[in-house]
Amino acid sequence: MGDACCGPDPSSTLANGHDGFHARAPWWRDVSLFPSVISGAFLVAGYCVAWLGVPFLGVALQWLALLAGAYTFVPGALRRLARGRIGVGLLMTMAAIGAVLLGHVAEAAALAFLFSLAEALEDRAMDRAKEGLRALLALIPDSVRISRASGDTEIPAADVRVLDVLVVGAGVRVATDGVVIAGRSSLDTSAVTGESIPVEVGPGDHVIAGSVNGSATLRIEATADGRDNSLTQIVTLVEQAHTRKGERARLADRIARPLVPLVLITAALIVMFGFIVGDPGLWIERALVVLVAASPCALAIAVPVTVISAIGAASRFGVVIKSGEAFEQFGTIRTVALDKTGTLTQNKPTVVDVHPAPGVTRDELLEWAAAVEATSSHPLAAAITLAAPGTTPAVHVVEDAGHGITGQVGGRTVRVGNVRWLDTGNLAGYAETMAAQGVTVVVVETDGQVVGLIGVRDELRPEAAEMVSMLHSQGIETIMLTGDNAITARAIGREAGITDVRAEQLPKDKADAISTLVASRATAMVGDGINDAPALATATVGIAMGMQGSAAAVESADIAFTGHDLRLIPQALAHARRGKRIMTANIVLALAIIIVLFPLALFGVLGLAGVVLVHEAAEVIIILNGLRAARQPAALRHLATAPQPEPALT
Repeated sequence: MGDACCGPDPSSTLANGHDGFHARAPWWRDVSLFPSVISGAFLVAGYCVAWLGVPFLGVALQWLALLAGAYTFVPGALRRLARGRIGVGLLMTMAAIGAVLLGHVAEAAALAFLFSLAEALEDRAMDRAKEGLRALLALIPDSVRISRASGDTEIPAADVRVLDVLVVGAGVRVATDGVVIAGRSSLDTSAVTGESIPVEVGPGDHVIAGSVNGSATLRIEATADGRDNSLTQIVTLVEQAHTRKGERARLADRIARPLVPLVLITAALIVMFGFIVGDPGLWIERALVVLVAASPCALAIAVPVTVISAIGAASRFGVVIKSGEAFEQFGTIRTVALDKTGTLTQNKPTVVDVHPAPGVTRDELLEWAAAVEATSSHPLAAAITLAAPGTTPAVHVVEDAGHGITGQVGGRTVRVGNVRWLDTGNLAGYAETMAAQGVTVVVVETDGQVVGLIGVRDELRPEAAEMVSMLHSQGIETIMLTGDNAITARAIGREAGITDVRAEQLPKDKADAISTLVASRATAMVGDGINDAPALATATVGIAMGMQGSAAAVESADIAFTGHDLRLIPQALAHARRGKRIMTANIVLALAIIIVLFPLALFGVLGLAGVVLVHEAAEVIIILNGLRAARQPAALRHLATAPQPEPALT
């Protein structure tokens, strides 16, 4: 049992690996419910026997009910008290003992039964909320075939190491992340990314753990260990969400923690008042009822059940929310800023135009550029190197983030960068024409002289315009932040439906722009590259698109999308807002119960049995309300099954 309400600890580990996964038992076989069931059975039997005129046997049965119920929370409360920690369980223990001393065994038994039942239901609610996340680990197969020099051999999936060659047959799940080195097939990634359309893969393509292979055998070189891949990282990230509480969780804690000692002090003052007025018995009894009425048990669980349920539901659709705080803030977003390259666009840039300077051939221009770009991780670099395959990489390469890259090629100093960093000189007219067509202009310079321009275009994602329209329909503003030149950026912005386009942004410029936006309204930043990391960290909520994106971007973000369908953004925002409403309702209900019950208990309107019944019934309602956040969002379900839109014509 944890501390929240003598129930589960939200920070407990979800799973310690595939071997640690255990399915939740059906309720009729759940041993954690047995003490409450036994307590309830004895309590009902005790009331029935007493009503039939056998009071001694009735009291004996009520004692058994009390002991069975108290077993679930009294030992834990005493252990925490020994460590100097007081909680709701201590209030309930004191109330039960006091009721017995005053001769109210039946009321004490009712309190123990209802409180133990609420705890058991809370345990089960937490397990249910985490169950979907635990199930992700089941996507990793127990064993995998590995290609060795002596032949194929089967080993446990956890023993896979980087550079091992996996032999993945038809219909078999991929055990870890890797790169296809032989074979062509299709992969079903829906269980991990929520994207229903199979992905065609061949040599050189990346695959992710948990994907299901299609009809042909693949040989995949592992790029991650069996215990540390994109799938286990998803689980780890969501586990962290349970230990980092959001603003409402902290609000509930700030109220609940001081409330326990305050209730104890109030009860002591009520007892003292009873001695002053000469009727200690009456006021001691009322003090015990106040202990139960003002206990913050419901308040302590009002947020964690909702947060864990909502985060778990989102994770099953490829939306990994790293913390409760991020989840709550996500529901307040009014502006979404989007990076262009790799976020709004497909991140598959291709060279569409090459314009060498006089005296330079097309092949020379591409070879010089490809040589220095060979080691760069920038998306445009891949397009240039693909246009000149087999080029020998440059030496002494230095990358200037947001500007370009410099290296030595055959004794020449070659610089490749954007038009802000390198002057286009006599080729300025060509550069403007290329940019007006939505083409990103790359300038190539050797030994201080411009030797040509390379035009690269990254097509807009087919669902980008729909995503922007969905955000606008929800009253959310959109902004594009890009390091590209203004003409190219505006062309892409028009195509996507974004009017606020801020171009030629260095990483610091993006972070400054987000900082300004955050000062006036809650702002989310969506990106996937190293250049986006400062802005992602500065935003109210940073969103990294694709777990295979830049490690810096994923680490800086508060939310990571395992897939690439941009329509998940507005749907996930709606999911977060719904969760926020549920959390708020839970907190209001928990506080209302305390506010209403306290005077009723103090002035004797409700006795111990009545207060216990109302209080624990409210707790069950709060748990059930919180579990509504685990319901699979209809819109996200639709995205998981809907076909992808066709690419737009350009």
